[in-house]
Amino acid sequence: MSTKAANEAAWQAGEYTCCDAAETFALGKSFGEHLTGGEIILLDGSLGAGKTVFTKGVASALSVDPNEVTSPSFTLVNRHTGQHLTLYHIDLYRLPEGATAAHAVDLDELLTETQAIIVIEWAERLGARYPLPPPVYRISINGDGDELRRIILRCG
Repeated sequence: MSTKAANEAAWQAGEYTCCDAAETFALGKSFGEHLTGGEIILLDGSLGAGKTVFTKGVASALSVDPNEVTSPSFTLVNRHTGQHLTLYHIDLYRLPEGATAAHAVDLDELLTETQAIIVIEWAERLGARYPLPPPVYRISINGDGDELRRIILRCG
């Protein structure tokens, strides 16, 4: 079994419930501990659902200070250097849907970095036809405010 296949097997796709931001962060950190480089994480959820909190957890697992991770709504791409991997945190919220969004953040160039993890908030703006190399994780976060978060993780 390849390293990537072993890591995918170690992390269970499925549905998780988080009661607060701390649990969402912890779930992101647990998920991030299985990443080895080259993974693409597509985050979907309403404003305030916890996409950036989940990303802070992933960052923490990569030895990036989670306090340095903020939503890149205006910068579009934030680069964070971890101990062994680079984290690219992308936010497509303010961009039009389709390939234009990918080109605006130079996604094709970022995808060539094998020692990087790419997290994309509002990933649905890429459109269904934008080709992404595996492994791709699709994470939907439902809920906002004080509501429970229902987080659904899918591989592929």
